[in-house]
Amino acid sequence: MAGVALETTALSLVLLAAATLMLALLPCSAELQRFERPAKADGSLSLLVVGDWGRKGQFNQSQVAAQANLMGKIGEELDIDLVISTGDNFYDNGLKDVQDKAFEESFTNVYTAKSLQKQWYSVLGNHDYRGDVLAELSPLLQTIDSRWLCLRSFILNAEIVDFFFVDTTPFVESYWTNPKNDHYDWRDVAPRETYISGLLKDLDAALKASTAPWKNVVGHHTMRSASHHGDTAELLSLLLPILKVNGVDLYINGHDHCLQHISSNDSKIQYLTSGGGSMAWRGVFTPTSDKLRFFYDGQGFMSLQLTRTAADIVFYDVFGHVLHEWSVSKHLHPAV
Repeated sequence: MAGVALETTALSLVLLAAATLMLALLPCSAELQRFERPAKADGSLSLLVVGDWGRKGQFNQSQVAAQANLMGKIGEELDIDLVISTGDNFYDNGLKDVQDKAFEESFTNVYTAKSLQKQWYSVLGNHDYRGDVLAELSPLLQTIDSRWLCLRSFILNAEIVDFFFVDTTPFVESYWTNPKNDHYDWRDVAPRETYISGLLKDLDAALKASTAPWKNVVGHHTMRSASHHGDTAELLSLLLPILKVNGVDLYINGHDHCLQHISSNDSKIQYLTSGGGSMAWRGVFTPTSDKLRFFYDGQGFMSLQLTRTAADIVFYDVFGHVLHEWSVSKHLHPAV
């Protein structure tokens, strides 16, 4: 029996390794992979958003996740269905390989609350690109913690909403032309122009095909920001026009280590930064051209509750206190 178990385990690892290789061999331009999950029986969906967290529990990462009245408690109160990570999942330089203990030290061993034992949907951040990207994308990590799901770009459909996860790091030209002392893992991404062109084409097609009441885009980098990194020029010129023309409701990101809510002046898009998962307090504030509704230069996270006709957004600090609440409703035209 022990021999059979060992053979089964070995076969599973071989199959997962093959799956990892297939992911690595996917062409730069392909239809975005789509995942389906149901909404609640009443048609609603609840989730938490946290970003820039992977510091092995240090710099208040553990406090954000686990103190009695913090992330786990809020998750329980809202009966969350899932968690979104906005990237920079493992500092400072991503994962070394699929055996890197940083995966468990920063993820499995930190987010232990019962309410957080739901599927996590994650994008890559620039710090993740400084390690072995293929390791972080590998299905082998799901044998260590089944909650983990991370791809470059993909779609999550939850009936009332489509979340479009976008790989934003390759957009930033300075990472390619002036990386300074950092190394970026551009395997399966270079050449940059081809990759970005294909991704934008696929995203535009997917957004146009979406019939969900809510269309939300998740990326690591800021679109609009009043904090340290500020606006990301490449996203404003290349990505934002596609979001506007396709009626995107929310753009959710990390990158800046703060919490903020900015409303677009010329579209319905709400820019939501949830990058306070660990180290914060940059001490930088720069006025933004769009409408700044809320800014907090500290640690925390965000919740999002959706029905077919309403969205409720709440930002929390490291002590679980509500910092900002905002709601929006929409009128849905009946199907003809």
